[in-house]
Amino acid sequence: MPAAPDATHTPDVTRTPAAPVATRAPDVPVAPRTPAEPIDHDAARRLWAAYGAATGAVHDQTYEADTFGDSLELANSLLAAVTHGTKRATSSLLADFEAAGEAPPVIGAHWVACDGHGVPRAILRTTELRVARFAEVDGRFARDEGEDDGSLASWRREHRRYFERTCAARGATFAETDELLLERFTLVWPPAIADAADAADIGDTAEIGDAADLEDATGA
Repeated sequence: MPAAPDATHTPDVTRTPAAPVATRAPDVPVAPRTPAEPIDHDAARRLWAAYGAATGAVHDQTYEADTFGDSLELANSLLAAVTHGTKRATSSLLADFEAAGEAPPVIGAHWVACDGHGVPRAILRTTELRVARFAEVDGRFARDEGEDDGSLASWRREHRRYFERTCAARGATFAETDELLLERFTLVWPPAIADAADAADIGDTAEIGDAADLEDATGA
């Protein structure tokens, strides 16, 4: 899945480690879990180029191409919670990055969010990072993750299930004392679905008005 880096692209490793473990957000359904398909890096580069042309602010920056979760189904459902819902946060086990030999994200970093078929659908920018343990996650963060019923109880139930599964996939055992990386992000592209402040910054220079335009921009 990783692609060789170029001037504007870094491999999709920060949030999708090479090891069989996902680093983003929990699942609601138990089954099925179909492996996500390889990321279309050519389409990711086109989406990034469109964003850069519209904003003029990313010519010297790189991005990661990534999917949510650990399955095709979960990648699709969690991405939909971003593009058609209120999900603006996600959580990861810091040990997952260490196990895969990867650096965690940094504030201001961009990532091209892909669906379970590897098609780039949106660009997100990391706005906040905080290290916490499982019991330290509060109701506000659970709500910002925008999953299930948005309650802290459901966050704990589903994330415990998810972290137990992904830890087992790398031969580890999840403990509530494990450190988590709590990340908030903003949706910056395409402008038709971007968060209000980001859409205002983009202006009218590159509107994508409907689903057909979005498919053109992503190369889907």
